[in-house]
Amino acid sequence: MSIRSALDAVRRLSSIGQRGIVLALGFVAAALLGAARAQAPTDIGRAPTLTIERYTEDWTHLADPGKRTGRWTERLKYIPLSADGSRYLTTGVEVRSRYEHYGNANWGGAPDDGYVWHRFMPYADLHFGDLRLFAQPIVSGISGVRRPRRPVDTTGADLLQAFAEVEFNIADAASLRLSAGRKLVSLGAGRLVDTRYGPGVPQAFDGFDAILTGTSRQLTALYFRPAENRLDDFDDRTSNQKALWGLYGTQWLSENRLTGLDLFYLGLRDRKAVYDQGAGKEVVHTFGTRIFGDTGSWYWNLEGGMQLGTFAGHRRAAWGAGAEFGYRFREAPLRPDLRLSADVISGDDDPADPELGTLNPYFPRGKYFTSQSPIGPRNLIHIRPSIMLHPFENVEVALSASAYWRQSTEDGIYAISGHLVRSGKDSAARFIGTQVELAVAWQATPELNLSASVGVFNPGTFIRQTGPAELIKLVGVMANYRF
Repeated sequence: MSIRSALDAVRRLSSIGQRGIVLALGFVAAALLGAARAQAPTDIGRAPTLTIERYTEDWTHLADPGKRTGRWTERLKYIPLSADGSRYLTTGVEVRSRYEHYGNANWGGAPDDGYVWHRFMPYADLHFGDLRLFAQPIVSGISGVRRPRRPVDTTGADLLQAFAEVEFNIADAASLRLSAGRKLVSLGAGRLVDTRYGPGVPQAFDGFDAILTGTSRQLTALYFRPAENRLDDFDDRTSNQKALWGLYGTQWLSENRLTGLDLFYLGLRDRKAVYDQGAGKEVVHTFGTRIFGDTGSWYWNLEGGMQLGTFAGHRRAAWGAGAEFGYRFREAPLRPDLRLSADVISGDDDPADPELGTLNPYFPRGKYFTSQSPIGPRNLIHIRPSIMLHPFENVEVALSASAYWRQSTEDGIYAISGHLVRSGKDSAARFIGTQVELAVAWQATPELNLSASVGVFNPGTFIRQTGPAELIKLVGVMANYRF
């Protein structure tokens, strides 16, 4: 990426369509103004215990009346069902609407599009001593979309999560949890297995896991098949195409569990895998490690892995590595947070050779690089510096600039979902392009988060040589209410 191309991308933020830019910037102004007015009379903090999976939350501290703050939601987070506290119910909900706009989608290869995702996800978590029953339905929809609806857009009304879990205390400081059913799953930093939280319908899995947890270690054994989302009500099915299994171990190196080391093996079977090289049945074995840490100021995440297996009856071998380093200036004005992220992910180096070299990222997180990215983690070299500022206590403003290259000039580029975006057969160029994004988020109340982003993707040589090469214009606005 040249300095000139990065500056061009920044300047072109101003070229986003009027409707989208007015909407996003209007939201930013309203959020900052509202946050400024809210600072004096209130001290609203981001709810620290909410998670995406929801079943990982622990609200048992509310059994002690002295630890309650008086927030109205606390009455719904811990409902005692027995005098000794062994039986209790936790409830909650997420109500989210997200608008996305794509100008010059696929660099002009597809029509402009704008739509709103809606979803309503209540949940109930019932505990009977060591037995637990968890259920979370979803009601989802999409409005204003021009392209055909996809399973990630809407699944109507269905069960997102429903599982049973039993816990055994096997030592003074160790426990074993066994669960079976449908659940959201995230491992490590979400580079290989995550919840796909960004789009309209999260990715759930059907199967079982066993989690052995000690004071400083945890080992997870799992076997899952992804839930296949369909467009009508209560018609989601367990996938017969894909299966996931493996072992994931963590050694924590600090009492707060923010610093540690992961070692993992994850296997995947896909009966209908598609790459630039061709299509066929695929079996992948990934061996990897992750080093992570957070001191409060410095934080880091380094991850790497090797893949072996077969594709269409032939050998496959791939690899990938990613790193993220950041520093928070906690005492400085605006509390700047500087971050540098980078990835190197292998692609296939010879389409005429039946051996495949493209890394398969399995089920990666939905926002892998930015809030809206047209490409995903296959055959890629990526670098992204970013800065986050805090003009008010509960407001974050972030600016990032990303550059992308093909790792192999013999392979194409792929979307986060894995489908081929551009074949690599018609160009030897490596540079894909640059993306700049400006985002703001306001935690208006402990339950309500408002966010918006605007961005552009400036095409590089590879895009210009392989088809339409217009500037992609990206806008996102979201309201998310959950407790």
